[in-house]
Amino acid sequence: MVAEDTHQNAKPGKDKKGGSFWRELPVLIVVALVLALLIKSFVVQAFYIPSESMENTLLKNDRVLVNKLVYRVRDIERGDIVVFSGVDSWAGEVQFDPPANPVAGFFRWVGTAFGVVPGEKDYIKRVIGVPGDKVKCCDEGRITVNGVPLDEESYLYPGDVPSLGNFEIDVPPGRLWVMGDHRSVSLDSRAHGGDPGGGAIPIDQVIGRAFVKVWPFDRAGILPIPETFGQKGLAAAAGAAPLLLGFAGAFPLMALRRRIRVKR
Repeated sequence: MVAEDTHQNAKPGKDKKGGSFWRELPVLIVVALVLALLIKSFVVQAFYIPSESMENTLLKNDRVLVNKLVYRVRDIERGDIVVFSGVDSWAGEVQFDPPANPVAGFFRWVGTAFGVVPGEKDYIKRVIGVPGDKVKCCDEGRITVNGVPLDEESYLYPGDVPSLGNFEIDVPPGRLWVMGDHRSVSLDSRAHGGDPGGGAIPIDQVIGRAFVKVWPFDRAGILPIPETFGQKGLAAAAGAAPLLLGFAGAFPLMALRRRIRVKR
């Protein structure tokens, strides 16, 4: 009899726990979505690769993770693969039909936020030149940065040349010269010479650095900076310009200081 009473008393408690779980489930889902959106907005975001412009480094329909914090602790470097927004700037490489209704628009927004579908105005390219760099093509079939030729064999699409057309640009302050790894199909900085900046993109439009492939699993791996961008001559040539400008500005200041002393 005692055992029977215990069994009967336990049953309502079990139902209560089950009911409590189902009542809390919507809250848990909302909290999980909010946390995911906060992480996506400020830390790491998944992006969908919509085109062939970065082959074979990244293939169409690949997914990558983008670090949104890295450029708060270091500058953007040559060789980085960056995701940036082309809103009010570049036209999209891939055209998408507009959502048929608000519900479809909401699900597209959610899909874009979590890297399930591509963003209409987001781009992914490799940084070739940073502010102050002189980027030129071609020197014996190679792109040069500040006069130093790049060995692009490790990431350039097989059979592609560095560029089908010649170009030369001094990358303006606050901008980056970016190119796809599949040069023959990439609508990159070369294709936007008539835009502000001569095709170079604004640094403040950069969302973050793509640092790892996560899908498909058999191709997952990190996205390192190619060794050719580690050549000492690249940094030295670019770094000399600010230093020379600093000296150029210092001499007039010193002369002015001497005049003030003489007057005194």
